[in-house]
Amino acid sequence: MKKIMLILPLLFILSGCRLLDTYVGNKIDYADQKIDDATNYNKLKEVEDTARAMIANYKNDLVVYETYKDSASEEERSWSQQAKIRANKTAHTYNEYIRKNSYRWKGNVPADIDSNLEIVR
Repeated sequence: MKKIMLILPLLFILSGCRLLDTYVGNKIDYADQKIDDATNYNKLKEVEDTARAMIANYKNDLVVYETYKDSASEEERSWSQQAKIRANKTAHTYNEYIRKNSYRWKGNVPADIDSNLEIVR
């Protein structure tokens, strides 16, 4: 009987520690989740902003290419070729970037972000 009286308080203490550990653990998990969510949102925003900037550069280079590709001026045709090279480099980089980061949207890609930029031929 004395052993039971000694063990019983010990069991209560241990079960109380387990409950406290679970409570504190859940609070930490919740805090970690909030930090994770904020980090994921910030990274998603960064990916979207980068993609939009690349699209803008690509479109600007396409305009230059289309404007000067048939020019009578050798210099303007040179501008056109340089713009074409930049557009193709941007398209290649963009396509790879989107491929590597597509998981971030979980199928909900914003309408203004293209899934692929075409290579200029």
